[in-house]
Amino acid sequence: MIRPCIVYADRCEEAINLYVSILPNSKVLSIQRTDEGKVLGATFELDGREFLAFDGGPTFKFAEGISMMVNCETQEEVDRYWSKLIEGGGEEGQCGWLKDQFGVSWQIVPNALMQMLSDGKSGNSAAALQAMLKMKKLDIAALKKAYASAA
Repeated sequence: MIRPCIVYADRCEEAINLYVSILPNSKVLSIQRTDEGKVLGATFELDGREFLAFDGGPTFKFAEGISMMVNCETQEEVDRYWSKLIEGGGEEGQCGWLKDQFGVSWQIVPNALMQMLSDGKSGNSAAALQAMLKMKKLDIAALKKAYASAA
C-alpha cells in the first residue's frame, strides 16, 4: 500500500480536522502526540483515501509541485471548497489553484472542465482553456460559454 504523508511545520491536527470537516467520506483514524502536544503521527481519510501526517518543525515547507485535487460536479461544490480552504489566511491562485492557511496547495476542478479540455470535437477546447487561464476560482458557466464559442 502507498499512502501519502503530509509533513507540516506545525498545526497538523488543526489542518486535518479542517480537511475532514470539509470533504465527504473523511475521518480521523488515529492521532499520536508528543508530550508537548505536537502530532507525532496521524492517520486520516479524505474522501476514503488514507493519508499520514505529522508536525515536523520549521524545516518542512510545502511547494506547488504537489497538490490536492478536488473534482467537483457543481459550481456550488467549487464555491464551497474554495471558500472553506482559503478561509483563515489561505491564498487564491490561478486556474483553480489555491493554498490553504497551512500552505498546502489545492486544485478545485469542475469535472465539466476536464470533459471540455479532452473533447475538442463537441466544442472549442482552446477557448475553454484560455478562459480557465484568466480565472482564479473556476466558473463553470463561463467555461461552458467559452467552450460553446466558435473555433
